[in-house]
Amino acid sequence: MADSRPLGFWLKLVDRLLDERFAAVLDEHGVSRGQWRLLNVVADGGATAADVERAVAPFTSDEGMPVAAQLEELIESDWVAVAGEEYRLTERGANAHARLAEVVAELRTGSTEGVSEDEYRLTLGTLERMARNLGWSAE
Repeated sequence: MADSRPLGFWLKLVDRLLDERFAAVLDEHGVSRGQWRLLNVVADGGATAADVERAVAPFTSDEGMPVAAQLEELIESDWVAVAGEEYRLTERGANAHARLAEVVAELRTGSTEGVSEDEYRLTLGTLERMARNLGWSAE
Protein backbone atom coordinates (compact mmCIF):
# COMPACT_ATOMS: atom_id res chain seq x y z
CA MET A 1 0.00 0.00 0.00
CA ALA A 2 1.20 3.49 -0.81
CA ASP A 3 2.49 5.68 2.00
CA SER A 4 -0.18 8.21 2.93
CA ARG A 5 2.12 11.05 3.92
CA PRO A 6 1.01 14.50 2.69
CA LEU A 7 2.09 16.19 -0.53
CA GLY A 8 4.44 18.58 1.28
CA PHE A 9 6.43 15.70 2.72
CA TRP A 10 7.02 14.16 -0.72
CA LEU A 11 7.78 17.50 -2.39
CA LYS A 12 10.36 18.45 0.22
CA LEU A 13 11.88 14.98 0.33
CA VAL A 14 12.28 14.71 -3.44
CA ASP A 15 13.60 18.29 -3.63
CA ARG A 16 16.17 17.61 -0.89
CA LEU A 17 17.26 14.30 -2.42
CA LEU A 18 17.61 15.86 -5.88
CA ASP A 19 19.60 18.77 -4.44
CA GLU A 20 21.90 16.41 -2.54
CA ARG A 21 22.45 14.10 -5.51
CA PHE A 22 23.03 16.96 -7.97
CA ALA A 23 25.41 18.67 -5.56
CA ALA A 24 27.42 15.47 -5.04
CA VAL A 25 27.62 14.61 -8.74
CA LEU A 26 28.55 18.15 -9.79
CA ASP A 27 31.03 18.50 -6.92
CA GLU A 28 32.84 15.43 -8.27
CA HIS A 29 33.40 17.51 -11.43
CA GLY A 30 34.46 20.67 -9.61
CA VAL A 31 31.36 22.82 -10.05
CA SER A 32 28.48 23.88 -7.86
CA ARG A 33 24.85 23.55 -8.87
CA GLY A 34 24.76 27.33 -9.30
CA GLN A 35 27.72 27.20 -11.65
CA TRP A 36 26.01 24.43 -13.62
CA ARG A 37 22.99 26.70 -14.05
CA LEU A 38 25.25 29.54 -15.16
CA LEU A 39 27.00 27.32 -17.68
CA ASN A 40 23.61 26.38 -19.14
CA VAL A 41 22.59 30.02 -19.50
CA VAL A 42 25.87 30.99 -21.15
CA ALA A 43 25.89 27.86 -23.35
CA ASP A 44 22.73 29.03 -25.09
CA GLY A 45 24.82 31.42 -27.18
CA GLY A 46 26.14 33.97 -24.75
CA ALA A 47 24.37 36.08 -22.19
CA THR A 48 24.67 39.51 -20.65
CA ALA A 49 25.00 39.97 -16.89
CA ALA A 50 21.29 40.90 -16.78
CA ASP A 51 20.35 37.73 -18.72
CA VAL A 52 22.34 35.61 -16.31
CA GLU A 53 20.89 37.25 -13.20
CA ARG A 54 17.33 36.89 -14.52
CA ALA A 55 17.80 33.23 -15.45
CA VAL A 56 19.20 32.16 -12.11
CA ALA A 57 17.22 34.50 -9.83
CA PRO A 58 14.78 31.80 -8.64
CA PHE A 59 17.71 29.70 -7.41
CA THR A 60 20.08 32.23 -5.85
CA SER A 61 18.50 32.37 -2.41
CA ASP A 62 19.66 28.85 -1.57
CA GLU A 63 23.11 29.02 -3.15
CA GLY A 64 24.80 31.31 -0.62
CA MET A 65 27.38 32.51 -3.18
CA PRO A 66 26.64 35.62 -5.27
CA VAL A 67 26.19 35.07 -9.00
CA ALA A 68 29.12 37.39 -9.77
CA ALA A 69 31.44 35.27 -7.60
CA GLN A 70 30.28 32.05 -9.25
CA LEU A 71 30.86 33.59 -12.69
CA GLU A 72 34.28 34.81 -11.62
CA GLU A 73 35.29 31.26 -10.68
CA LEU A 74 34.15 30.03 -14.10
CA ILE A 75 36.16 32.81 -15.78
CA GLU A 76 39.25 31.97 -13.68
CA SER A 77 38.86 28.31 -14.70
CA ASP A 78 38.80 29.40 -18.37
CA TRP A 79 35.33 27.93 -18.84
CA VAL A 80 33.67 31.31 -19.46
CA ALA A 81 35.02 34.43 -21.14
CA VAL A 82 33.66 37.95 -21.36
CA ALA A 83 33.22 39.23 -24.91
CA GLY A 84 32.05 42.83 -24.84
CA GLU A 85 29.02 42.72 -22.56
CA GLU A 86 28.37 39.02 -23.03
CA TYR A 87 29.56 35.95 -21.21
CA ARG A 88 30.41 33.05 -23.54
CA LEU A 89 31.71 29.55 -23.06
CA THR A 90 35.33 29.04 -24.01
CA GLU A 91 36.32 25.88 -25.87
CA ARG A 92 37.35 24.39 -22.53
CA GLY A 93 34.02 25.45 -21.04
CA ALA A 94 32.06 23.97 -23.93
CA ASN A 95 33.86 20.65 -23.46
CA ALA A 96 33.22 20.70 -19.71
CA HIS A 97 29.57 21.64 -20.28
CA ALA A 98 29.13 18.71 -22.69
CA ARG A 99 30.65 16.26 -20.17
CA LEU A 100 28.51 17.63 -17.36
CA ALA A 101 25.38 17.51 -19.53
CA GLU A 102 25.92 13.76 -19.97
CA VAL A 103 26.34 13.25 -16.22
CA VAL A 104 23.26 15.32 -15.43
CA ALA A 105 21.22 13.47 -18.07
CA GLU A 106 22.18 10.15 -16.44
CA LEU A 107 21.14 11.49 -13.04
CA ARG A 108 17.80 12.72 -14.39
CA THR A 109 17.16 9.41 -16.13
CA GLY A 110 17.96 7.50 -12.95
CA SER A 111 15.70 9.68 -10.84
CA THR A 112 12.70 8.95 -13.06
CA GLU A 113 13.36 5.25 -13.54
CA GLY A 114 10.08 3.33 -13.55
CA VAL A 115 8.05 6.49 -14.26
CA SER A 116 6.37 6.54 -17.66
CA GLU A 117 6.46 9.65 -19.86
CA ASP A 118 2.71 10.05 -19.32
CA GLU A 119 3.12 9.83 -15.53
CA TYR A 120 5.95 12.34 -15.62
CA ARG A 121 4.00 14.83 -17.77
CA LEU A 122 0.92 14.39 -15.56
CA THR A 123 3.00 15.03 -12.43
CA LEU A 124 4.54 18.20 -13.88
CA GLY A 125 1.17 19.44 -15.11
CA THR A 126 -0.43 18.80 -11.73
CA LEU A 127 2.35 20.61 -9.86
CA GLU A 128 2.17 23.56 -12.25
CA ARG A 129 -1.60 23.78 -11.83
CA MET A 130 -1.21 23.69 -8.02
CA ALA A 131 1.45 26.41 -8.17
CA ARG A 132 -0.84 28.61 -10.26
CA ASN A 133 -3.72 27.95 -7.84
CA LEU A 134 -1.44 29.24 -5.10
CA GLY A 135 -0.66 32.45 -7.00
CA TRP A 136 2.41 31.62 -9.06
CA SER A 137 2.75 33.11 -12.51
CA ALA A 138 5.37 32.42 -15.18
CA GLU A 139 5.86 36.17 -15.60
